[in-house]
Amino acid sequence: MQKLNFTPTGNLSDELVDQIRTMIVDERLPEGQRINEVHLAEQLGISRTPLREALTRLISEGALEAIPRRGFFVKALSIEEVNDIYPIRALLDPEALALSGLPNAEQMQYLNQLNQAILAETEPFNIIALDDAWHLALIQNCPNKVIFDLIHQFMLRTRRYEYGLMKSKDNVNTAIEIHQAIMDALEAGDLPAACQALKENMEHGRKPIVQWLQSRDSETGGTS
Repeated sequence: MQKLNFTPTGNLSDELVDQIRTMIVDERLPEGQRINEVHLAEQLGISRTPLREALTRLISEGALEAIPRRGFFVKALSIEEVNDIYPIRALLDPEALALSGLPNAEQMQYLNQLNQAILAETEPFNIIALDDAWHLALIQNCPNKVIFDLIHQFMLRTRRYEYGLMKSKDNVNTAIEIHQAIMDALEAGDLPAACQALKENMEHGRKPIVQWLQSRDSETGGTS
């Protein structure tokens, strides 16, 4: 059994959740698969107690499900979940930006740097991380911590879908262009226009993900 390069440097619980989440997103732990706790604990070089705690946390993110007397399973991706989550982001993110107000020059520079980094990146998982960082930086001044935390939670929940989305360079380029439109509006001092562009950014992401799931299901004969 291949041992994974997992060496915690800080909070074991948080880093373990991050590691397993990454394995689910990049499909080393594919959807529908039962988690073999003994084997995974050995691969990660940890005991089963912290592993079980991490798996339980990932249930709340929608990445796993627990079936009585059978164990933990990687939850299947579904069009229904996409259609439930993305409209919520289209409401939350613009509201968080409106509450944040116009970013200062230093924040704008950071947003531009992140967008350029997305353009230069080719690995989908890294693109997702940069895209999430861009969106969180955009609303970092939001005074409503509940909204900010909800957005972050939804980001974690949708990473598996974003992984499918960001495999396409066309989708990546579209995201970059919409980011630029948002930043252009902010630099012009037009916060309402920036909020509208952000809403369109959220709405745009849903359609290609649904199309990807439908195409995948037609090839495998499954249903989402």
